[in-house]
Amino acid sequence: MRIGKRELEPGRPYVIAEAGVNHNGEIGLAKKLIVAAKECGADAIKFQTFTVDEIVTDDAKQAKYQAENTGVEESQAVMLRKLALSYEDFRELKKYADEQGIEFLATAFSIPDADFLHSLELPAYKVSSGDLTNIPFLRHLAGFGRPILLSTGMATPDEIRDSLAALSPQNEVVLLQCTSEYPCPPEHTNLRAMETLRSEFNVPIGFSDHTEGIDASVYAASLGAVVIEKHFTLDKALPGPDHKASLEPSELKELVRRIRATKLGSLQIPEILLGTGVKAPTAEELATKKLVRKGIASRRNIKAGELLSEENIFIARPEGLLLPKEWPNVLEKHAARDIPKGTSLSWEMIQ
Repeated sequence: MRIGKRELEPGRPYVIAEAGVNHNGEIGLAKKLIVAAKECGADAIKFQTFTVDEIVTDDAKQAKYQAENTGVEESQAVMLRKLALSYEDFRELKKYADEQGIEFLATAFSIPDADFLHSLELPAYKVSSGDLTNIPFLRHLAGFGRPILLSTGMATPDEIRDSLAALSPQNEVVLLQCTSEYPCPPEHTNLRAMETLRSEFNVPIGFSDHTEGIDASVYAASLGAVVIEKHFTLDKALPGPDHKASLEPSELKELVRRIRATKLGSLQIPEILLGTGVKAPTAEELATKKLVRKGIASRRNIKAGELLSEENIFIARPEGLLLPKEWPNVLEKHAARDIPKGTSLSWEMIQ
């Protein structure tokens, strides 16, 4: 499997500097992140591309870590609007990354976002842990025929199996061991789960690292991760949900250096980071899952008897009662009663 010009192989991980939303909605800061990631030796810089009104209901609550790290209690929609860049911004950033000589990647959070990124001819697509169960979205991505990097935070093996089944057998996939805690404590890192994923699903594995520091990523490289993703910021003191769990440039540079110097199986790994190898969500992840995974919700006010279609329902945070896999079974049904905008749907509302 390749991403751009780079072959993915154990012993030589593909290092992604995950800028995410650490540009704080400022394209100038995003460009500085691109330059810094290149100077640190990362293979790619990655951002998050989202259209707020397509991915979250207006009153969806923040995850606990988001409220704690921002110091502000507000809806996800309000927070995300402060952190959004436009499609034209991303088009400019892709060109800028090309000029700097570093691969540009992005996580899409909706089908329109994915279609836009496809127009940029990205070499691969990243799927966040929150969209692992978004089956219609995964099927859409599969049609692009590019490698998919799939984070597995909050996931069970059965959920991962369903996600892989939604993709085409021709799709190349890397499963990333991930714990959706920010920061992730050492005892929840569970590096052994990489081998669980590799043996269970027979695909290459990687590590999306939310721990503090760089050791866990280096150990993951020793265990055969072909992709290492680590949050990256210019300054941990900046406001925003992800800066505190990110590396600054000096740390990212050291991470890349140590990963490049690490040979397969060469390191004695602390048991606390290895964990049990059982792929199961932590208690903290179960709480986060309800807020950052998606379900089927009303896009606007819906009258009783109205036909349900893409015009009045959508797949959005929070998770709710009807999961995205039920999308084909909900379309073309009718509302059993009036449904206010932003309501998570249940079968009782549908006839």
